[in-house]
Amino acid sequence: MRLSLTALLVRDYDEAIGFFVGKLGFVLTADTDQGGGKRWVVVTPPGGDAGLLLARPAEPTQTARIGDQGGGRVMMFLETDDFARDHTRMLGAGVRFLEAPRHEPYGVVAVFEDLYGNRWDLIEPAA
Repeated sequence: MRLSLTALLVRDYDEAIGFFVGKLGFVLTADTDQGGGKRWVVVTPPGGDAGLLLARPAEPTQTARIGDQGGGRVMMFLETDDFARDHTRMLGAGVRFLEAPRHEPYGVVAVFEDLYGNRWDLIEPAA
């Protein structure tokens, strides 16, 4: 078994594609119209096999969770093989980091927010 997709609630498909593809450098791997304004949209980090299913909310309780799916905690971990390269590129693209990079026993890491405020770790694991 493997984890293939994680659903992430978004306000707008195109807005979210713009962030994940345009700012984080993900690849748009699926964008299928399902009718009624619903789309099957998947973005995947380059070199990764697990992706995000960008999902518009179907009800008000889901809408209220946009940007708070992790309850204020880091909920996603974006692994890189070159922290400095990706951190610099992401800063240049306007990604908001909440802290300076720090060295931990498990690697180099910094917390950033996606376009809705969900918290992510950018991490280069220790060798």
